[in-house]
Amino acid sequence: MNKPVRCGIDVLLQSAALKQLRLALVTNNAAVTHTGLLSRSALLQQSYRIVQLFSPEHGITVTGADGAAQHNTTDVRTGLPIISLYGNKMAPSEEDLSTADAVLFDIPDVGCRFYTYLWTMTHVMEACAQYNKPLIVLDRPNPIGALLEKAEGPFLDEANCSSFIGRWRIPLKHACTLGELALYFAATRLPALNIEVIPVQNYHRHYTAVHDFEFVPTSPAIQNSETAMLYPGTGLLEGVNINEARGTAHPFTMLGAPWMDADKLCAAVQELQLPGISINTIAYTAAAPPYADHICYGIQVHLTDAQALNAVHTGISLLQTIAACYPQHLQERLYKTHANPSGTEHLDKLLGIQHAFQLLHNPSSIRTDVQQEWAQCITPYLLYH
Repeated sequence: MNKPVRCGIDVLLQSAALKQLRLALVTNNAAVTHTGLLSRSALLQQSYRIVQLFSPEHGITVTGADGAAQHNTTDVRTGLPIISLYGNKMAPSEEDLSTADAVLFDIPDVGCRFYTYLWTMTHVMEACAQYNKPLIVLDRPNPIGALLEKAEGPFLDEANCSSFIGRWRIPLKHACTLGELALYFAATRLPALNIEVIPVQNYHRHYTAVHDFEFVPTSPAIQNSETAMLYPGTGLLEGVNINEARGTAHPFTMLGAPWMDADKLCAAVQELQLPGISINTIAYTAAAPPYADHICYGIQVHLTDAQALNAVHTGISLLQTIAACYPQHLQERLYKTHANPSGTEHLDKLLGIQHAFQLLHNPSSIRTDVQQEWAQCITPYLLYH
């Protein structure tokens, strides 16, 4: 029988390490111990000296709307001040860190390059390197799996597509934990950073939240492991004028538009025989743009085999099929966020490549098979087997 997975926060709490230090903590309500206690509350209960909190997109409560600016506030749970890293700044300032001896980072990820918690971590890494503050990353599992052979590209075109949903050159589905990526970025970009990663105990690369540990909702639209598994592919829908069912009970697993023929699309997608999923036709009322309050017709995607799924390939295949079926209807979409106020080139930023929309009409033009190259880059920094 497998031993229970224990996150970095649980490992830290088993020791007396760091208790002599004044600590700043980058966290949110998705960061909990194995007993379900908020990380920051657990640390305070064990007499850790937390002096400052920082929060990412969606705020410390993880309830903020996608892309909406979050403001500095006071934590109702602990009374500590919270500085938002998705408001008027993306990185802590020297003054923000002045009362701390070291910085703790404890935020769950979902294994997808365009999920912003990873990039908040990189901004914190840069600030810690600049202001000579040690950084301790409390690692957590990758809920969608960490087998490198299941990594999927494209690699980010950093020169042309770098943004807050993808700053540095990694695959779209990176198959790593944030701790491993932190070690990789520290070694290759921030050699002056004093960094420590506290690894997850009893964790293996093939584990996923579908079977091996509990999934904690990480944001309003990522509420369960099935959505997280599909998200590196279906999240690409944000870049086109297809509704991705935000605000409904099934975000990123339903997709549609008022002009779509559900039966036609379903038949075309079924012909592809995409592994790890099943689909059915659906009609639903959109709860968010595009087409808010209008009936959308389309398909619902169900995860049937987490190990067989190739999420990015699935998402690209869905987009290419829609482009082939509806060339007169499908368009690029402006997706305005606090980090990208104009909303332009959102599909390029999601996929990490230029002219992504035009490439949808060329089925072989988007390269997802990056496993060998990525393994050569990341293997020295891997923490788990």
